[in-house]
Amino acid sequence: MQLSTLALLFSSVVGIANAFPVVEKRENATTAAPFGLSSVAGLNVTYSSPVNSSLPNVVIFATGGTIAGSSSSNTDTTGYQAGVVGVAALVQAVPELLGTANIVGSQISNIGSEDMNATIVLRMAKLANEILCSEGSQVDGLVITHGTDTMEETAYFMDATVNCHKPVVLVGAMRPSTAISADGPANLLQAVNLAADPAAKDRGAMIVLNDRIGAAYYTIKTNANTLETFRAMEQGYLGMFLSSKPVFYYPAAQPIFKKTFDVTNITELPKVDVLYGHQDFDYLLIRAAVANGAKAIVIAGRFKKLGQMGSVWTDDILRSGTGAGSQTSPSMPHIDALIAQGYPVIASSKVNVGAVVPNTDKSSFIRSGFLNPVKSRMQAQLALASGYDLAAIRASFEDVLYDYLY
Repeated sequence: MQLSTLALLFSSVVGIANAFPVVEKRENATTAAPFGLSSVAGLNVTYSSPVNSSLPNVVIFATGGTIAGSSSSNTDTTGYQAGVVGVAALVQAVPELLGTANIVGSQISNIGSEDMNATIVLRMAKLANEILCSEGSQVDGLVITHGTDTMEETAYFMDATVNCHKPVVLVGAMRPSTAISADGPANLLQAVNLAADPAAKDRGAMIVLNDRIGAAYYTIKTNANTLETFRAMEQGYLGMFLSSKPVFYYPAAQPIFKKTFDVTNITELPKVDVLYGHQDFDYLLIRAAVANGAKAIVIAGRFKKLGQMGSVWTDDILRSGTGAGSQTSPSMPHIDALIAQGYPVIASSKVNVGAVVPNTDKSSFIRSGFLNPVKSRMQAQLALASGYDLAAIRASFEDVLYDYLY
């Protein structure tokens, strides 16, 4: 099987195996920043393309992941090392990018996304707001290269915190750069095309892989290995790519249930833990999370289905204990005690698709709506960091859907 033209270009620039640490050293290099970016404090520019005044301006934040991954074998798609290729090599491997936009690249990190953390994500959100949303900004869009395992979390965070109409595009790959038919180069080209497209404005953050455009609020990773993994199962895609050009299915719109936050004065995100409900769930894990400093808890559980509401789910009966649907779960008294003390306990569904709907009893769990457990965790972090009390946290999750139902 022959490599595609893009994959060949990619391989010719980055090489394989031991060549990558040399590229990685460029992370600390300083390159001249065009279109007003030299005044952005903390922006480490490690790549800058020639500037063509007739083209839009796009910034790439590189964080690592499979798209920057390497293996000594071109058939290896599981045992590779993630996050070793620098942003300069990523861009230089796809020369078609320079016909689409003026590119500035910043190596924010070079890690597998399992190591992504609140410090990096918060820093990116602050930088994104400054380069996209500040008065006189000359940047048309932002692309973030990212590992796929936690991409949906970072995408949700950017969607909730960068809201000045300009596009933020998260992109990654399911195959490392050294693999036969590596998908990273094509994905990167499409992501830059999307970020540079005026039709991408007012759509919030988006996720791009496998020729598809997904809304960050709804899109999740659905398969650990295949190319067709990022989907919004109920809501569908925003659009697709034809000849690497974005084609939208709908006019620009925002999710009805989306909540936004201002991170200008937020310096850190509080600890919020996710506990996974299952048979014989150990309620002592709840105590351990609180004792370890968690300021809120998200419980990813299985919930009683309301048949008359189709795919909508409710958490009237938390099934993290023994009996199916039992209301005498050993965990319930401990959860009720926390809630009575004003401690946020958020119920989300480990099924990932559908909604955990609010009910008229506002003294029990906070219902996550359409947010899955990891996105619920991030919204709780942002709400707590913004100074929300329990009632305000509940409102941020429940109010819009509550109005629909009641």
